[in-house]
Amino acid sequence: MWMEPVLAVLLGYALGSIPFGLLLTRLTGGGDLRDIGSGNIGATNVLRTGNKAVAALTLLLDMGKGALAVIVVGQLFPGFEILAGMGAFLGHLYPVWLRFNGGKGVATLLGIITALQPILGAVFAVIWIGTLMIWRYSSLGGMLASASVPVSAFVLGEYQWIPIFVGLTLLVFWKHRSNIERLLAGEEPRVGASKDNG
Repeated sequence: MWMEPVLAVLLGYALGSIPFGLLLTRLTGGGDLRDIGSGNIGATNVLRTGNKAVAALTLLLDMGKGALAVIVVGQLFPGFEILAGMGAFLGHLYPVWLRFNGGKGVATLLGIITALQPILGAVFAVIWIGTLMIWRYSSLGGMLASASVPVSAFVLGEYQWIPIFVGLTLLVFWKHRSNIERLLAGEEPRVGASKDNG
């Protein structure tokens, strides 16, 4: 019985660790994404290359790999979907191919929770987009949306997922620690500014 949960995590990790932002930027002639802006491999940093289409595709693929991990494991090993999601999230944050220096996990988390429970995904998306539209801080939107996940799970009675969701949310905040410092200092650039470290 121990094989199925282990394989669920490993499959999730393998999918989550695909650095779509880095790969797409290179394929479209944008260079090494790690040398641009904040050096992050996520969609926000891809946007700094000036290629909005590639940034949008990165966002969708980062979401998609999280959702795919949950869906595939749900077919292969029913009951271990949450472990696949956890694996995908950790793969995005700490991909072995990039010496464990990956993204910040917001888009991948959205894909994971949407596949697990669409209502949670809808709440996440509304908070993320709403915060971004009002304050134009990508980091703030991602953190607030991530924080909504365990709260929404509690409201919906999905108590079995709450401990893992709390852990994933804390990891999102950890990966955004430099953004938090800039937000508190009033130095966090907004999306659309000439310099953005989100």
